[in-house]
Order: sequence, then structure tokens, then C-alpha cells
Amino acid sequence: MKTVTCTAPVNIAVIKYWGKRDTELILPTNSSLSVTLSQDILHSKTTISAAKEYTQDRLWLNGKEEDITKNKRMHNCFRETRAIRKAMEDKAASEGNPIEPLSTYHLHVCSENNFPTAAGLASSASGLAALVFTLAQLFELTISTSEVSRIARQGSGSACRSLFGGFVAWEMGQKEDGSDSVAVQVAPESHWPELEALICVVSDAKKGTSSTAGMQSTIKTSTLMKERINQIVPARMEAMKKAILERDFQTFAELTMRDSNQFHAVCLDTYPPIFYMNDTSRAIIQLIHEYNASSPDGKLKAAYTYDAGPNAVIYAPKEHMPEIIQLIGHYFPSNKEPSEFFADPYNVTQGTKLGQDFIPKTHTNFNEKVIPVQPAGSVSRLLHTKVHDGPRVLSEADSLLNAEGLPKRLA
Repeated sequence: MKTVTCTAPVNIAVIKYWGKRDTELILPTNSSLSVTLSQDILHSKTTISAAKEYTQDRLWLNGKEEDITKNKRMHNCFRETRAIRKAMEDKAASEGNPIEPLSTYHLHVCSENNFPTAAGLASSASGLAALVFTLAQLFELTISTSEVSRIARQGSGSACRSLFGGFVAWEMGQKEDGSDSVAVQVAPESHWPELEALICVVSDAKKGTSSTAGMQSTIKTSTLMKERINQIVPARMEAMKKAILERDFQTFAELTMRDSNQFHAVCLDTYPPIFYMNDTSRAIIQLIHEYNASSPDGKLKAAYTYDAGPNAVIYAPKEHMPEIIQLIGHYFPSNKEPSEFFADPYNVTQGTKLGQDFIPKTHTNFNEKVIPVQPAGSVSRLLHTKVHDGPRVLSEADSLLNAEGLPKRLA
């Protein structure tokens, strides 16, 4: 038996991926760019065990066994990594240095997210990234991280971006076989350590329209989507890369908000329309625009972005994050204990109580009535995080499987 355990991070796109030109290979209609967030708060953890005694491939997800025979995307990842391992085994055998035939063994996979699945928090991206990265470690594949990302893309498109830390571009590619549709790192996490993120969990319920169904409907029915694919995104990708490399938050912030707005406009232009945001989501947008508009030096201090769900991710320089957290805490009060509501491993609020009367003191023109204080619980959790690294290999002690290759914990 050979067992490996790894974690993979969540990534949140600032130039959105929406639409496939090939649904089988998961080839996108446009390139995208994301920020990898710290695994200290959000991650997927996967243990994979290979043994010749196993009689079939098995999967446990968040403590429940899943029917792996119906999971085509996971089979794609198994097939691709096993094929590369088989080629390595054949080569080693031909050279007289045989290696263990791991490609012929069945696999037991146990995976856990430490955050809700299918709630618009990029759980599929981190989950499939963790799966493929762990397979690559288990099979000891001697391929580049971008090549690993090509395999992960076939499980979940956005998963390819979670194979790197820092700032990551998923280049759409041009080839029909998808061999050039891979993720590449634009800049490592060490490049812009001042950039942080606040995740406002508006709803952790499973979304009504899945991303897969939603994007295909958009491709078929939205006239705005054609303009986005052909004209808007290519220019934004280059401008965003430049902004990141120059640590230009003003350009980064405006592009991030504009692209989020346009992505949701395209969803609205889909027929019938798709609504991922709700009233709380829109209230956060109004609040951030007022906060920026009343900035004493006229500069943007924060940027929001929304994936296919109602949850906001607010990017901001570290120096402004305590003020932003207080602002959100004031307008979106909690009905939970502080430790349940606010995860802040970096202690930026320095013990200040959230929810007290708070208007940014330096913003003399701030309109306190831009939105009313929302009903308690409109935002269920705040998660303060930052730009961080890619997948990690853990120790044996962190394994989710026991010595028999079965889960240590079941739901």
C-alpha cells in the first residue's frame, strides 16, 4: 500500500472564466486570471491510497461514499495520470530498472472540504486540484505543474488555477486537443504580499443553477457574451497581468470590479436569465463603491468580485483591511458568537468589537445612508485571508485513511 495526503487552495478569479468551447475536454471560450487564497482558512484535503489488494476504485467525499462509476470527470483524471505512470513503468522496465506497477492498482480516495460544497466558494476547483496533485505525488509523475494543471482542467476548469500559488492565468489555448489550455503563474505569492482578501459568506446553500449548466446556457443565448469573448477579455487579461506585475492596485481594483459586473450582466443577458447575486450581494457592491468614492485621496481602497454565487470577495491592501472589516461588520451585523462569525488568523482588527457603530473617520464625505444596516445574519461569516501558496504535501499523520485504506471519519 502507498498513501499520499495533500491539500489544495481555493482560487478566486478577477478575470472570469465562463463558457466552454469544448464541454468534453473543458476548454474555455476565454482566458482567465485568479488569485490563490491561503489554505489556513479554505482548502480541500485529499488522501489517496493505492494497493494491489483493493478490488475497485472507491471515493469518500466529506465522509460519504460516492458512486465513482458515474463521476466521468474524476475518471478523466484517473485515466490521464495512470497513463503517464504506465509510460514511466514501461520505460523503467525496458531499461532493466522496474518500478512498482502502481498504474495497475485500484485507488481509495478520501477528500474533505473545510467549507461548503457547491455554494459558490470554488469548492470544485480546490477539490479537483487536490485530487490531481495527490495523484501526481502518488504516482511520482515527472511532469511540470502546468502539465498537472492540464489534467486538473479536465476534472474542473477552474481547478487548473489552484495548482499554483500567487497570481495565476489559465490560458485558453488554441489547439483542439486542449494541450495548450493550461495554467501558468503570473507572479508568486511573495510578489504582492500586501494584497489581502475578505470573503463575505452571504449564503452557503447549494446554488440553484450549477456553473456547468449556467455557462452553457449563456453561450447559447447571450449576445453580450460574444462581445465579452472576442473584445473585452483579451484586452483585460493583458491589462490585469500588467497591473499585478506593477502592483498597481488602482488598475487591479477597477478591472476586478468591472469584470465581475460584466460577468453577472452576461448571466442576466442569458435567456432565461441567471441570478447568482441577491439583495445582500448588491448591498455590498453599493457599500464598497461609496467607500471608494468618499476616499480622501480619491483612490480606490477596495475591490469586490463575485463568482457564480452570492458570496462577495473583497480585495484590498493590508493597510485598509481593518477599516473594511469594521465597515462590513457595521452594515452586516452578526447573529452569531464573534468566533463563529469572523475568522481572522492575522488579527488585523486588534480586538475591536465588530458590529459597533463604525463609519470610516477619514471619509468625511461618506454617506452613512448609502444602504441601511442589514438584518442580522445577512452575512453569515467573514473570512479574512490573503494571497498564498499552491498545493501542499502533508505527513502520514494527516492521512484521512486508516491502515486498511478506509476513512477514519464517516458522516
